Amino acid sequence: MKMRYALILAALLPLMVACKAQDGTADVTPATTTEAAPAADAPAAAQDAAQAEGAAPATDAAPAADAAATTTPAPAPVAPQGPAPVEGEDFLTISGGVPFSPVAGKVEVVEIFAYTCPACFRFQSILAPWKARLPADVNFIYMPAAFGGPGDEFARGFYASQTLGAFDKVHEPMYAAVQVERKLRGQSADDIAAVYGELGLDAAQFKTAMTSFGVNAQVARARQFAQRSQITGTPSLVVHGKYLVKGKSFEDMLRIADHLIAHERAALGG
Repeated sequence: MKMRYALILAALLPLMVACKAQDGTADVTPATTTEAAPAADAPAAAQDAAQAEGAAPATDAAPAADAAATTTPAPAPVAPQGPAPVEGEDFLTISGGVPFSPVAGKVEVVEIFAYTCPACFRFQSILAPWKARLPADVNFIYMPAAFGGPGDEFARGFYASQTLGAFDKVHEPMYAAVQVERKLRGQSADDIAAVYGELGLDAAQFKTAMTSFGVNAQVARARQFAQRSQITGTPSLVVHGKYLVKGKSFEDMLRIADHLIAHERAALGG
């Protein structure tokens, strides 16, 4: 038994090496450790309240609430906070950088992460509410680290979850399964598919998706983008394919990203 644990630990070491910020600072514990409530909770609570109020006879409160919910506009851009970022200190300009998946009129933000990365797990609790507040002209993309080796199997798992339409359902639970519940037994496709199976997906179908041509092509694209963007660790943020965010803390990374998003929005004429 001890020999088995030793072998698993030795296999995971390359993944832990990748779990660091571009400048080594993203491993700093966030200033706040209280996780924000999921963004979906607030609309659900508002809907429940509206339904309760609509219980009065002969009122149209519920239809009115539904209409308001369907016409709620996306958050509007807000001015970034704090001092303007300094090139070389707060961000690096990527030579010849271009967006990973360009969308006309939108600023792209890519997070390169790994489920096996403790820093990425901590960052997610701050990143998720920030992402939920992004205006409609920002295209946010999660991208698994595909640096070669065992980590590529996790990248295949990520793209398989997207292919099967289950990503939103399993993204944060996968973090918890790996980082908190310690469900991962190894790094093979079978091991990873088994964890997704425990999250409610069909493990056999999931493994088939992991080995598909489409998923392998996506992993290759992600690897090329990471190499072009000079990514050496996780978590990392890349804004519009042009800027690699540094930062002294997780919050500082998002502050810098806000400024770079505003800069690119102006460049796009927004």
